[in-house]
Amino acid sequence: MSDTITITGLIATTPRHVVTAEGLPITSFRLASSQRRFDKAADKWVDASTNWYTVSAFRQLAINVVPSLSKGERVVVTGRLRVRDWQNDDRTGTTVEIEAESIGHDLFWGTASFTRTVGLADSSRDTSEPEADLIDTAVPVPAL
Repeated sequence: MSDTITITGLIATTPRHVVTAEGLPITSFRLASSQRRFDKAADKWVDASTNWYTVSAFRQLAINVVPSLSKGERVVVTGRLRVRDWQNDDRTGTTVEIEAESIGHDLFWGTASFTRTVGLADSSRDTSEPEADLIDTAVPVPAL
């Protein structure tokens, strides 16, 4: 199964970065995602059960994750969902993985600053329109 999904959650493990023998950078971490709901009977907010995901980033995204994200930070992850059953000796289970296409801080919980990197990221995106054109055509955001 492979579907696109967007998840918000908390980075539960220190991101682990490796480079394969072929030179492919990979960074992975565990993501905990739980929903809150209002319990009318108790008149308070309660946490629902937590879903756990293994998030893997490749290439330039993997390289950018290393200096940008840390355990305990809240993030938004978009990518391809893979649900796999596994069997090891007498144990069986199900693994839920996300192959990340984009990762960023969840700005509901705080602020972030952005530094554009030069290199593979520039050649992997569509750059048919110059940035100046994008700025000139931006729609103004109304004041709150």
